[in-house]
Amino acid sequence: QLQLVESGGGLVQAGGPLRLSCAASGRTFSRYAMGWFRQAPTKEREVVAAISWTGARTYYADSIKGRFTISRDNAKSTVYLQMNSLKPEDTAVYYCAAQSNLVYNPSSGMDYWGKGTLVTVSS
Repeated sequence: QLQLVESGGGLVQAGGPLRLSCAASGRTFSRYAMGWFRQAPTKEREVVAAISWTGARTYYADSIKGRFTISRDNAKSTVYLQMNSLKPEDTAVYYCAAQSNLVYNPSSGMDYWGKGTLVTVSS
């Protein structure tokens, strides 16, 4: 099992930054592609960003391109999501997830999930 614990959520004003962290334990973190997902009230969960095992390849949803940056530190078994220029529509529970591939495959499901951290962006 790979355990994932998100942190860094909270209340932020529109236009502000926030940095999410996801700490992994239990298995070899570097063997997994990692992703950040979010689910807003009444909406389906959607992928926000993903990163390959080395960090060399990244994927971003169109809605957040240019504003969010995903990164990882394999030595710390941690993946990050730096969020800038936040908008009220970014309000959601953000989830960290791991996929048993070295490069994120959007056609494959995620194998492990964290419990999520709430991000609220006020206008």
